[in-house]
Amino acid sequence: MFKSTKRIKKKLRSFLNNIIRYTELNKKLVIASLQEKERQKGPKCLVHYGYKVYSKNEEDGMIAEIFNRIGTTNKVFVEIGAGDGLENNTLTLLFEGWKGLWIESSSKSCNKMRNGYRKTIESGRLKIVNAFITKDNIDSLIDCDIEEAEIDLLSIDVDGNDYHILNAVKCIKPRALVIETNVKFHPPIMYCMQYNEKHIWDGSDNYGVSLKFLEVKLKEKGYLLVGCNLTGSNAFFVRQDLVEDKFYEPFTAENHYQPGRFEIATHQSGHRPSYDTLDNSLSE
Repeated sequence: MFKSTKRIKKKLRSFLNNIIRYTELNKKLVIASLQEKERQKGPKCLVHYGYKVYSKNEEDGMIAEIFNRIGTTNKVFVEIGAGDGLENNTLTLLFEGWKGLWIESSSKSCNKMRNGYRKTIESGRLKIVNAFITKDNIDSLIDCDIEEAEIDLLSIDVDGNDYHILNAVKCIKPRALVIETNVKFHPPIMYCMQYNEKHIWDGSDNYGVSLKFLEVKLKEKGYLLVGCNLTGSNAFFVRQDLVEDKFYEPFTAENHYQPGRFEIATHQSGHRPSYDTLDNSLSE
């Protein structure tokens, strides 16, 4: 009886693992198909350059391609809403010699990052700030740890007050921006949630900002919309003086909007991420 139960459990585990492998393979095939479709728009379209290393979806590749086109200056980043440091938009950049600041509200996640990236922090290439982010404290939080007025990249993902936080940042002038959007609101809808200092996302559609709102408001600040990732969850902007003829026009939400393809979100890259990887890398 005992051996029979063990065999059943083993077969069940094998069956579930096969389902997981099939699902991940199917996601990759869907992504490849969508990227091929985007490739037909021409080489200036960012979407088909996307790939995942440590980003949630295809952001790593799109960020790499943006800087392949506009170049880098000081290779400094700021990421607001860095998660646990194993899946965000800037971890991959640390492997490429960048340095920067992660701001995260979860003390548990910050403790994990501080323990996991001890060598990188001690080297001065990574700073971690644990704080609940508001429009009143964000500028001083950045200013305390970032000396440069111009940085290469600012990434914001706080599941709510994203635009209000961005609008409050005055101490730095990023050359490129990545910001989460509320993909539910298709262009030309102008939507931005009312500022709520205590907001924590409850899983509803009351969060963030629509792509059209970002396009219009950031153009006023001197940034142009140059692309969105395949899941529609992140929008990419480049400072207008750097765009020239390097990106896919027109720089509108209607042209760059991607629908919310949540079925392909967070696909795996093949190996479980580890805090040890960065600290043990030869690039350190």
